[in-house]
Amino acid sequence: MLARRIIACLDLRHGRVVKGVNFEGLRNAGDPAELACRYNSEGIDEMVILDITATREERRALPETIRAVSRELFIPLTVGGGIRSDADAAAVVDAGADKVSVNTAALADPPLLTRLANRYGCQAVIAAIDAKRSAQGWRVFGHSGSVDANRDAIEWAREAEARGAGEILLTSIDRDGTKAGFDCEMTAAVSDAVDIPVIASGGAGTFDHFTDVFTRGHADAALAASIFHYAESSVSDLKRHLRDRGIPVRL
Repeated sequence: MLARRIIACLDLRHGRVVKGVNFEGLRNAGDPAELACRYNSEGIDEMVILDITATREERRALPETIRAVSRELFIPLTVGGGIRSDADAAAVVDAGADKVSVNTAALADPPLLTRLANRYGCQAVIAAIDAKRSAQGWRVFGHSGSVDANRDAIEWAREAEARGAGEILLTSIDRDGTKAGFDCEMTAAVSDAVDIPVIASGGAGTFDHFTDVFTRGHADAALAASIFHYAESSVSDLKRHLRDRGIPVRL
């Protein structure tokens, strides 16, 4: 069994890390470079920066913030938010990103995934899917969870893979910031539908939530923010917890 990855997420607004609940009620959580330095020293496997207001404000992710964070890291860095074109992706790669995450732009222009995969390789392209539970399954939302994309999450994940995405970043809007646990049912449904890695996001509150998403949710990686930002738990303690339960992790 491949090692499961633990990924820290920095949601940014105006260059500061913020965190909310269900994509709303954002509050300041610190300086991105300082948090990146801490996570890097604690043994986090990867880092994701999501400039959550870039798309709404019709601008690119802030390059100076990406550079400041990348200087603190010796692990893969993914950047998302405001990537609407090939040029936007090139800008964040030039600023220090190893991977690009696209959400709203890919929904509007699915061939963007293919163009980016052809340029940087599938391993560098992440299709971010924000989804809410519905009577029919899980519906995809764009624009930071504010606009119904009229797509089914499983169908969109399959299409994203076919178009060249190398990973899926799957966020449960219902669980975001709640610390009530990942949506393991949704994660398992998407993971079982594609052959590329799925990163589970939204709802991490305890170490057992990670155990659940790696076992019941079939996730390849798990992303969290709140549980790490406020020093409630350390990455090293989480990895020991998972290893003790038979889940392989990178030491």
